[in-house]
Amino acid sequence: MQWNAVIFGPEGTPFEDGTFKLAIEFSEEYPNKPPTVRFLSKMFHPSHMFRYPSERWSPTFDVSSILTSIQSLIDEPNPNSPANSQVAHMRRVSAIVEQSWNDS
Repeated sequence: MQWNAVIFGPEGTPFEDGTFKLAIEFSEEYPNKPPTVRFLSKMFHPSHMFRYPSERWSPTFDVSSILTSIQSLIDEPNPNSPANSQVAHMRRVSAIVEQSWNDS
């Protein structure tokens, strides 16, 4: 089963005021296994696809909590587990440059 959803870019981020369409794919094993979520809207972001790690998934999570988690991921992506390696690389380089300013 597939659902479509919309989330709004988190305030105070480059994505603020953005409206982003998502596709949520539920397997027959849902809610015991997490759904796969992918952005339908264009995103310049390291994680354009989202899947809960199995060890962190709980069958009690509902669609609202999934969407809230994705909004958090937009604000705080994990560049060590990227779907878009180019963006992840740019974020790592940016972090190194910012750290060099603080080390000076």
